Amino acid sequence: MTTPDTTTQQGFTAEERAAMKDHARDLKKAATRRGSKADKAAQEAQDVLSKIAEMGDADRAMAERVHAVVTATAPVLAPKLWYGMPAYALDGRIVCFFQCAEKFKARYATLGFSDQARLDDGAMWAAGFALTEVTPEVEERIAALVRKAVG
Repeated sequence: MTTPDTTTQQGFTAEERAAMKDHARDLKKAATRRGSKADKAAQEAQDVLSKIAEMGDADRAMAERVHAVVTATAPVLAPKLWYGMPAYALDGRIVCFFQCAEKFKARYATLGFSDQARLDDGAMWAAGFALTEVTPEVEERIAALVRKAVG
């Protein structure tokens, strides 16, 4: 007979719970907005910029560059918050997102793509990319991925 390992954490981490609370708050905020569709989209874009501005220096610098590349490459993608992080949606469905390192105490930020992204490449393909710095070469790779994702 074995006893349960009490050192193993069960459930969600504090960071994951905070992200879920952010997501619930974002949904509630979006549901209470009044005005035209354009007004709501403009407010969501402003919410993304505000969230980026709150990030630590390293994450903020990368998020600003990712935001600039995504919005320039695929203007059809609408910026919105997703689990408290900048994300970009097509017809209301998230295609890609930026996850800062600081929020999850990770050693790198992540550029992720949902199943809505058209990145399919055979039987297996990457859907997440570690970011430690956004150089001009990285910007080119992000732009290429975003173009392919919205296909």
